[in-house]
Amino acid sequence: MKVPRRIIGTPSRRRFLQSAGIFGGMAATLPAWADTYIDLDLPGGPDKRELSTAFPQKASMIVQRTRPSLLETPWDIYDSSVFTPNDRFFVRWHWAVIPERVDVTAFKLTVRGHVNQMVSLSLADLLTMPRVELAAVCQCSGNSRGLFQPREAGAQWQNGAMGNARWTGVRLRDVLDRAGVKAGAVCVRSSGLDDPVVPAAPKVMKPLGKPGSC
Repeated sequence: MKVPRRIIGTPSRRRFLQSAGIFGGMAATLPAWADTYIDLDLPGGPDKRELSTAFPQKASMIVQRTRPSLLETPWDIYDSSVFTPNDRFFVRWHWAVIPERVDVTAFKLTVRGHVNQMVSLSLADLLTMPRVELAAVCQCSGNSRGLFQPREAGAQWQNGAMGNARWTGVRLRDVLDRAGVKAGAVCVRSSGLDDPVVPAAPKVMKPLGKPGSC
């Protein structure tokens, strides 16, 4: 389980916030967050995108969008190591409100739904459970969408919306056992801090189950 560290104000962070329109306007021509540019080969464009180090806890990343943040891993990073460095791991965020810190003492993992009892686990509770470590690739389902012809709607990734990491955490099975899954349950839907900005907007949730079951 990866918990974001508290973000301390830095010139790079201030530069990013200013470019996103939080502290004021920005130039209409050259994006204020751009350090340089990278050429792309996307059939529907763009021909190039900005490379920036202005995002907190990130090294140079390809900028698709600033609010919400869509950051793509430069292709040459995958040749440098089997594992993608944390500061070069792609970012896929759906809503404009981005949490800058997580209070680990107040964090709760809640399991509800088709279970015998709702449970709410703190980080301390999770740390008492058996931990496992595994290497696995995390990839956005829209990776390489920018190469599609005809053009498909959505984030126009090239190939950098993926990364390989060594993950440490607890087994989903052990968490679900705490709540007691009832017979007939067919999938698990998870959500995090990617909250909608208006009440009528949908909550971002990720399903895990057979196709069509969620």
